[in-house]
Amino acid sequence: MSLSVDETPSPGTALRAGLHHLAVETADLDNCVAWYTAFFGGTAAWSLDTFSDLTRDRLPGITRLTEVVAVGTRFHVFTRSAAYTRPHPDTLQFQHVCMTAATAEELRRWRDRWQRLYASGRYVFARPEPPTEIVVDSDGVSSFYVYDVNGLEYEFTHIPAEAEGR
Repeated sequence: MSLSVDETPSPGTALRAGLHHLAVETADLDNCVAWYTAFFGGTAAWSLDTFSDLTRDRLPGITRLTEVVAVGTRFHVFTRSAAYTRPHPDTLQFQHVCMTAATAEELRRWRDRWQRLYASGRYVFARPEPPTEIVVDSDGVSSFYVYDVNGLEYEFTHIPAEAEGR
């Protein structure tokens, strides 16, 4: 079955997919895994140091991978050998990942947790910038942005029920 640009699939024919994991490349696996488990309140579920040919083709130089399971999400944190050349900073990549908070208070607690972990001095941050302030838009949606230890940007947001589906 092929669809033209103007067509939408009829009910029951739409494909469904769910998020399995977020892959996070890091230069310091131990620091990153420690931060992800502390910040997201997760656990390191398993680690690998041998990989299939497909994985080595897709991620040249991969040396270690650890799965951190937290907040209903799997984070596949991995590192590559020093011989691997990273892409130019202008290479298109994901701009940020957005995580939801159930309440506005939980949103504030995420921001506070980041600040406590940063102040602890236990982690090395590629971009030691503080979280943004929490902003609330005209629909009552509140959010803030923060960087992980690698400099990857996360948005945390709370969308009140009256703003759902906007």
